[in-house]
Amino acid sequence: MIELSPLAVALIMMGGILVGIMTGYPLAFPMLGITLIVGYLLYGPPVFDLLLTRIFNLASNYTLVAVPLFVFMGVILEYSGVAEKVYHALYLWLSGYRGGLAVITVLLGTVIAACVGVVGASVTMLALIALPPMIKRGYSKSLACGTVCAAGTLGILIPPSVMLVVYGPMAQLSVGKLFMGAIFPGLLLSGLYMLYITIRGILQPKVAPAAPTSERGVPFMERTKTLFISAVPPAVLILAVLGSIFLGIAPPTEAAAVGALAAVLLAIAYRKFSYKAMRDASLETMKITSMIMLTGVACFAFVGVFLAAGSGTVIEGLILSAPFGRWGAFWLIMFIIFILGFFIDWIGIVFIMIPVVAPIVVKLGFDPIWFALMVCVNLQMAFLTPPVASAIFYLKGSAPPELGITTADIIRGVFPFVGLVILALITCTIFPQIISYLPSLMVKFGTG
Repeated sequence: MIELSPLAVALIMMGGILVGIMTGYPLAFPMLGITLIVGYLLYGPPVFDLLLTRIFNLASNYTLVAVPLFVFMGVILEYSGVAEKVYHALYLWLSGYRGGLAVITVLLGTVIAACVGVVGASVTMLALIALPPMIKRGYSKSLACGTVCAAGTLGILIPPSVMLVVYGPMAQLSVGKLFMGAIFPGLLLSGLYMLYITIRGILQPKVAPAAPTSERGVPFMERTKTLFISAVPPAVLILAVLGSIFLGIAPPTEAAAVGALAAVLLAIAYRKFSYKAMRDASLETMKITSMIMLTGVACFAFVGVFLAAGSGTVIEGLILSAPFGRWGAFWLIMFIIFILGFFIDWIGIVFIMIPVVAPIVVKLGFDPIWFALMVCVNLQMAFLTPPVASAIFYLKGSAPPELGITTADIIRGVFPFVGLVILALITCTIFPQIISYLPSLMVKFGTG
């Protein structure tokens, strides 16, 4: 055993993460390696008891059962064809406006977000359904790609969100309240995206032209019927999940089970359910859940050694010493999370940062639910900022080759949306009721 100061441990472990990321291995492996090496050097064999206890506490957390259920629900909906039907209905209504196809993409992304909750599935669906019509009708490739990436990442914020299911246990917060608190910030982002697209379409007609009249010449009643038929199934699913949580009928885990069952019934109703779909959805669910849980186990073990060495006090001292009081400390945390988003995916950031900063937030006097949602809004940028920008890679990998989409097109397109996320953060800071209103209603009606 060796003796190291908390500052030295913090520098070694945090530096080790950055070096491990540069090796190209998934975050879980270098993090476990760093944890075992540093932990053994500091505490010897007893460190294994500490790590096993931490891992068991994570694995036995009942709330996390909702993760595979929500993932399964989203993957099944991907097979059900709901997204194509909603896109077709919205196309008939909005494609005649400049920027209309991009606005439709954001609307569809919002609907998918409220049904799926997994960024990979959302971006892939939008890339296959919405990207080709925009490119073929003369849209700027950068605008089209940026819209798909930004709309696709709403799936990790708007409930039912896997991120919120993971965040709740880490900060010992109600997942139900997080779900309710995320609704308005998610809609705010969606509205900002559509406003930006509309303004740009007016100022630069060539980057977002209207669709030809011949493609949308459908009678009013037929358009209304198509929209109603396509919108009702996902609306019922969303209400079944979120309504049961808001009204206190079921906690998030049971609501996730209801959503998974409803997704299967929806796929059956659309005649898209089959043994192959069930098998593929189950395998995809296992892959995503295993990735989340493996990363969670590694990060949970890492944080256990980090805090046991007293390094949490180093981070606390750094944050509390920020200028401008508690707001300076708050924006320092936001900046750290923003920078980490360039290099680490959201899973690692939540599992590493939240156990460390959550107690600090209470000392600073902030509402933990509000702070949690501010972090989750901030993490929208982690999907859009290279080099570790999963939304960019999902789009590049799923975009039809004949469209000629390049990584440069995508990166140029996402930068304005990163600015809009920052604007949303500022707006939610000035008007915290955007986040706190619905959770306060849950408390008022005794369902929180």
